[in-house]
Amino acid sequence: MTGTDPRSVPEFADVVAAAGRIAPHVRRTPVVRSEAFDARVGRSVFFKCENLQRGGAFKYRGALNAILPLAGRQDVRAVATHSSGNHGLAVTLAARVCGLRALIVVPRDASRAKVAAIERAGGELSFCEPGIAAREAALAALIERESAHVVHPFDDARVIAGQGTAALELAGEVSGLDVVCVPVGGGGLIGGTALAIKGALKGCTVIGAEPEEADDAARSFRSGVRQAAGNPRTIADGLRGSIGVLNFELLRRHADDVVTVSEREIVEAMRVVLEDLKLLVEPSSAVAVAALLSGRLPAAAKQVGIVLSGGNVDLTQCPFLRGERVG
Repeated sequence: MTGTDPRSVPEFADVVAAAGRIAPHVRRTPVVRSEAFDARVGRSVFFKCENLQRGGAFKYRGALNAILPLAGRQDVRAVATHSSGNHGLAVTLAARVCGLRALIVVPRDASRAKVAAIERAGGELSFCEPGIAAREAALAALIERESAHVVHPFDDARVIAGQGTAALELAGEVSGLDVVCVPVGGGGLIGGTALAIKGALKGCTVIGAEPEEADDAARSFRSGVRQAAGNPRTIADGLRGSIGVLNFELLRRHADDVVTVSEREIVEAMRVVLEDLKLLVEPSSAVAVAALLSGRLPAAAKQVGIVLSGGNVDLTQCPFLRGERVG
C-alpha cells in the first residue's frame, strides 16, 4: 500500500508506519510466559496479551490506524462499520479520540456483553440479521442515510496494517520465534501478522487457526480460491466472517498454513489459559491456543508466539464456568 488507499494490499512498511502513528494511543501489551503452560506443551510459549489492549482486543490498533488520519477533516463527521462486537467497540473508542460519531451495525446474535460495551462507549447501534451478507447490506443502507466514512472490520489496508503492529511488537521482544499462531476470521490479524513477522523475523513460520465450524480460510488456503464461510455456528463469535479479499491475498503470499480446531478444543483452551496464565480470554482468542494444545502446530517449533486476540467474555455464557459440555 505505502499510502492511504484502504483497498490496496498493504506492505511491511505500512505496518511499521502504523506502529509509529498509533503508539501514543495504544497500550504496548505485555508478552507473558507460564512455566505451567510450557511444561504442559513441552515448548517455550510467548503470549502477546492483546486481551489487555484498550477495548479488550487487538482491534483497537487497526481502528486507530484508519481513523486517526481523519481527525480534523471538515468533510468527515462520523465513521461507520459492521461488527460482531470487538471491532465496533474499537471504532467507537478510536472515533471518540478523534471527536467523531461512531455508527455501528451489529448482528442480532452478537454477544450481549460486547453490545453493551459499545453502547457504554458511545457507539450508535443498528441491528441486522446474522451473517456477513446481512451485515454488509445493513452497512450500505446506513451509509445511504448518513454521511459517514466506512472503516471495514477487516478488508481495509489501514486496518490490516494496524493489526500487524501487535506481532511487530512481539517480534521486537522475542527474536528467536519458530512459529507465530493467530486466530483467523475476516483475516485482518493473520494478514497483518504475516506482513509483520515475515518482514521482521527470518525463518519464522506464520500459521492461522480457525474453528472447524468456520473453516473458510483453511479451505481457501488449500484450494487457492477464496471461499465463503456462509453463516457458521461456532462459539468463537468473532471468527464467523469470511476471509476478506485483501487478507486472502496476504494469506496466500505470506502465511504458511491454516489449521482448524473443534468447539470442545476451543473451550478447553479457554480453561487452560485461565488455569495456567490466570487470564480469561474469549473463545475466538482461544482458537490459536487450541491449535497448540491439540498438536496442530509443527512439532519442530520449540519457540512459539501466540497473540491472545481478545478478552471480552460474556461470563453468563461461558461454557466451562457453567459446567456445560461443548462439541
